[in-house]
Amino acid sequence: MCEANAYIIRDGEEELVMEAVDKIEPEDDGLRLVNVFGDQKFLHARIDALSLVNHKIFLKE
Repeated sequence: MCEANAYIIRDGEEELVMEAVDKIEPEDDGLRLVNVFGDQKFLHARIDALSLVNHKIFLKE
């Protein structure tokens, strides 16, 4: 599987916001995350970093 988990970085700590993210869609004021089960979540955030080997997406508000 190639999906990743998405984390918000707050106060230097990783906070899991969604598992098994399959798609990230940019929107005017943030990002829409969609996982392999079809669940969606909108965040007022931007991509900070990707760790593809570790299957992690790091976001900042």
